[in-house]
Amino acid sequence: MIYVKSENLKVGMRLAKPIYNKKGVLLYDRDDKITKQGIESVKNFGLIGLYILEPAEPLPPMSEEEIEFERFQTMAVFTLREDLDAIMRGEAPDNLMKQTNEIVSRFGNLYHKINFNQNLRSTEDYVYKHALNVAILSALIAHRAGLDVVKQTEVVVAALLHDVGKLSLKSELRGKMENLSEEETALVAKTAIIGVDKISNAFQMPAGVKSTLMQFCQLQYLPEKAPTAISESVRILVVANAYDEVTSMQLDVSPHTEVEAVRMLLDRPDLYDAEMVNHLLNSIKILYPGVCVELTNMEKGLVLRENDNDILRPVVLGFEHNQVYNMELDNVYSGIQIKNIMKTMDNRIKVDPERLKEYM
Repeated sequence: MIYVKSENLKVGMRLAKPIYNKKGVLLYDRDDKITKQGIESVKNFGLIGLYILEPAEPLPPMSEEEIEFERFQTMAVFTLREDLDAIMRGEAPDNLMKQTNEIVSRFGNLYHKINFNQNLRSTEDYVYKHALNVAILSALIAHRAGLDVVKQTEVVVAALLHDVGKLSLKSELRGKMENLSEEETALVAKTAIIGVDKISNAFQMPAGVKSTLMQFCQLQYLPEKAPTAISESVRILVVANAYDEVTSMQLDVSPHTEVEAVRMLLDRPDLYDAEMVNHLLNSIKILYPGVCVELTNMEKGLVLRENDNDILRPVVLGFEHNQVYNMELDNVYSGIQIKNIMKTMDNRIKVDPERLKEYM
């Protein structure tokens, strides 16, 4: 699989991922050969490029849930872009509550973990895709935390709106998270407050949403002004925002893996509420059976059994010595640990279901 920018696409290339229009209608399926009309559609949609299969490469597996997740992401980003752009013009968003209700309905009542696959972002669409993913993660966490529908709705609305101020920044700064200069940091902090003002001027926010956004801005950018009592909604938003930022896929920026993100969240309980981090880890699949990993002894391995009590300590089959490492045991974990997850070209977790069947 390779990534090809829109300007380099050629007729006949095989698609690794489906293409949908903004209404979620399938235009081109996986393994379809792209046409001249398809290339024009890609450019008109503002897509920065596509994942393309090599000529003899087999189609990688995707579950129905993963396909539907990507379809929903595509539709929702189009809708959210229209709403956030309207707010920046001082106009009320038309579809904000409808989209919020759909996110809560889809993700706010699940009792199983989902595959949370990241989408590739450019500097132009970073804010929209980030806000949508944070809203989805917030709905998952809020449900696990036992929030009622009203509170779930408030935190999802806040998640969809929390970064709207960044749309006033130059595009190259919107998704920048590391190595910011003092001037850039101050500018980002300023736009966060501007964003809350923009929202207030565009439409009447519920009081709970405005309070969540203000607390979030203070925690993220003005810690000296942050309140001592942080609401559940804000604690959820902080965790969801951090996880998506760290694992996001951007052109020319290497994303951190899910394991690296988990370690970051667990290592900073002063910043990331441990209870909400735990709810996140109980909502998304990371080290589950079939996942390929790198171990600290330089061996490649396959996760055989997930550990719900400590996600970083699963049972793993090491390929080199064909040995099973039960990291739930302290004497095993003290010598061998998960170094990282092995990823595919499109940043999917590499899964080997056939090898898994041999050992289950």
